[in-house]
Amino acid sequence: MTDGPGSTPDMPSGWAAEQPPPYGGAAGAAGSSWASPGAGAPQGANPSAPPPSAPPPSASYPSAPYPSAPHPSAPYAAPAGGPYGHGYRAPDAPRPGIIPLRPLTLGDILDGTIKLIRSNPKATLGLSAIVAAVTGIPAAIGQAISFGSIGDLLADPYAADAANAPIAGVAAQYIGAIISYVMTFVGTTVLTGVLTRVLGRAVFGGRITVGEAWRLARSRVPALFGLVLLQALILLLPLLALVAVLVSLAAANAFDGTGSSGAGVAVLVVLLFFLAYVPYLLFFYTRLSLSAPAIVLEGRGVTDAMSRSWRLVKGDSWRVLGILLLTAILAAIISSVLAIPFTFGGSLIGMLSGGTVAATTLAALLLAIGQVVASMISYPFQAGVAGLLYADRRMRAEAFDLVLQTAAAQNQSQGWVHAGVDDLWHPSYAAGTGPGSGPYHGAPPYGPYGPYGPQA
Repeated sequence: MTDGPGSTPDMPSGWAAEQPPPYGGAAGAAGSSWASPGAGAPQGANPSAPPPSAPPPSASYPSAPYPSAPHPSAPYAAPAGGPYGHGYRAPDAPRPGIIPLRPLTLGDILDGTIKLIRSNPKATLGLSAIVAAVTGIPAAIGQAISFGSIGDLLADPYAADAANAPIAGVAAQYIGAIISYVMTFVGTTVLTGVLTRVLGRAVFGGRITVGEAWRLARSRVPALFGLVLLQALILLLPLLALVAVLVSLAAANAFDGTGSSGAGVAVLVVLLFFLAYVPYLLFFYTRLSLSAPAIVLEGRGVTDAMSRSWRLVKGDSWRVLGILLLTAILAAIISSVLAIPFTFGGSLIGMLSGGTVAATTLAALLLAIGQVVASMISYPFQAGVAGLLYADRRMRAEAFDLVLQTAAAQNQSQGWVHAGVDDLWHPSYAAGTGPGSGPYHGAPPYGPYGPYGPQA
């Protein structure tokens, strides 16, 4: 049908003379359309060449549009550049909190520890500062008295009591150090439990107050004390054996040789002992390093937590040892750098003040401040690394990252982090702990709340 008399023009005005064939091809048309696979001459081919013959009925239709193209062995075969194919990268692990929920690298552990301190400054720095201030006071007073006695000796070396001043100063320093050590033992044990609870919530992106962390960790403090005492006994038992051997040899006059032979025997015994003691110390220190997180987060007993740590570290001892040693070195460097100005100032005032009460008080105050500043960083740093190492070993040995990712997805969907995520650290969520265990088999956690709210 046309709009008027006359024939319809073959080509509308303004169109090119050569046009492609119609889409799908017209019935009875001489050529095929561009949409027909394998039909028509490929671009750049000889137009006068006869078209390829159709395959016989018994032959399978070629999958490739051009018979000359090689057929890939697998449509999604991984290229040499990676296991996921061209243009595809593995999705990043979710990171709701301080770490990505996947097996951790050294950088992830250190970065997560710093994020733990920054995201919970009151529960980490504040609590560590309080513990360090309380436990460091006796040692600071003893050091100030010692420096004051040295100052008295320098001011008047010919005084009547000058000979006894250094002895009194050393005694005060040692007494203060012993008292501080006992207090530090108690304070750091409690602090470890609280900081581990803070870390357990921070992995999911949640925050926790000091009071809430204490309420959650309070019941685990006796087990932590038992753990520290038992670990100290295991690590120090060879030293006690050495003392017993030396006393026995001295009683048997083994060191009474002529000249320096007796001292040489004693030095040889001590040297051989330490050559064997250092590997012993590092071995047990590494294997038992994850016991405290197991006590706090999994609710285990002392010996059960030590067995748990032994199993988690087994197979990755060298890596765990390297991270622990690096952490200790970094903590020592940071503590020393932060404490140097206060220690130098307090020591200088104590030695040059002449032993006055005001100068001794000021020196003790400066030394205590230096101890607090150093410890408020080193305590949470070391506790954070130990806790994240524990989480890393569970993710590597038990695929625990899948449990954490599932909980993170649920937290994201509900828009907040429920306190029940603390229960996910329970051993029932470890892979291979028994049939029907873990969230994928419907077993509820041990606490009053599940990971996503109260249980019915």
